[in-house]
Amino acid sequence: MGESKRHPVFARFWAKMAGPGLDKAGIGAHRDRLLAGLTGEVLEVGAGNGLNFGRYPSSVERVVAVEPEPTLRSLAEQAAASAPVAIEVVEGSAEHLPVPDGSFDAAVACVVLCSVADQAAALAELHRVLRPGGTLRFFEHVQAGSPWMQRVQKTVDATIWPLLFGGCHTGRDTASAITAAGFEITELDRFDFPPSRIPVPAAAHILGAATR
Repeated sequence: MGESKRHPVFARFWAKMAGPGLDKAGIGAHRDRLLAGLTGEVLEVGAGNGLNFGRYPSSVERVVAVEPEPTLRSLAEQAAASAPVAIEVVEGSAEHLPVPDGSFDAAVACVVLCSVADQAAALAELHRVLRPGGTLRFFEHVQAGSPWMQRVQKTVDATIWPLLFGGCHTGRDTASAITAAGFEITELDRFDFPPSRIPVPAAAHILGAATR
């Protein structure tokens, strides 16, 4: 198991403010797209307080949900009890997943690869735990398309933004990192979320699928 990561202030903020706020902004439709059609055994990394749990399709046999933050993990355990599929919530970090090689049909990364300490190591672990031909589903905010916003992202990532938002980095080129980890991206949608008239550094998102 990975070492517990305690971010109690951010955990309470996420559970009471950020998560519900994103739901009001329409993130549920993106979560549904992320999980649609999944089958078999699934690993979710950085499951937070379990906001995806109620959206897993019945074709999923079981989910192992990994969450390092104790407060969020406790909330996830509560959410798992009422989920439509069997979900086991476990302690662990993305860089050290507490599961055997090649043990899952699919993996889910939802707004988590922005905040892991070592993105390359986390993606290598996701590659390791998937069976050959397994699928990685991802929904992440990423590096913006415009050079101007990329400069803004670089600036905020070098300030207190990661400290305030649980280690979040706004400007990671996650699609390239997924490919570099040995995955083949088969679906990729780029869009801004939530919709806003004022450009914000965490608006650029990708949603898609990649094959091991």
